[in-house]
Amino acid sequence: MTLRGGTAEQAVALVAAHDEERVIAQTVKALRDVEGITEVVVVADGCTDGTAAEAAGAGARVLSTPGRLGKGTALEGAIERVPPAPMYVLVDGDVGATASQVDALLEEVRSGRADVAIGRLPAQAGGGFGMVKALAATLIRRLGGFESEAPLSGQRALTREALSACRPLAPGFGLETAMTIDATRMGFRVVEVPVSMRHRATGRTIRGFTHRGRQGLDVVRAAIPRALGVR
Repeated sequence: MTLRGGTAEQAVALVAAHDEERVIAQTVKALRDVEGITEVVVVADGCTDGTAAEAAGAGARVLSTPGRLGKGTALEGAIERVPPAPMYVLVDGDVGATASQVDALLEEVRSGRADVAIGRLPAQAGGGFGMVKALAATLIRRLGGFESEAPLSGQRALTREALSACRPLAPGFGLETAMTIDATRMGFRVVEVPVSMRHRATGRTIRGFTHRGRQGLDVVRAAIPRALGVR
């Protein structure tokens, strides 16, 4: 099977991970079994546990940052160090064995039906109140004209052209919101695909609310230059 224009179906999986030693090996192994993924690259972002060792042991190429850079910046640096591929898959390190579901996202891109395919995960217990998600969806609708049900989803497949057009990636957790806005503004076909993937819920705890607060700030920071027309 080939992409439009006869490009061989090959994809590099980029996995952002911070202290995911308990599940990263499952994520890597699941991705390595997906048809078309030729390399799994784990970006160990300021990890203080055994994430890097577990990922390497499972067969991933590991790129470690000296300190925590944040998701978007860590992935941007990794792209610079990975040979170009026709397609890319972006996956969060905590999805474990359900990472195999990215096959459905790759198929949308591989078939030519989409340039960017975003995984829409089922509702999960233990999440927040949905305020950051609603904020991101509103910004995507107003700035990109796209109705998103999964504005914060980190599970994505996209062409090399779409990824290049969205670079440099927005820092931190603003990555996904900014990417969707940029891709739709530039005319790339963006779709959301239901997938049975699971990730670790942050919960309604102080740690969970802190995480979502940081996420919300990153989303706003990513939206400001796009609202002002400087990005």
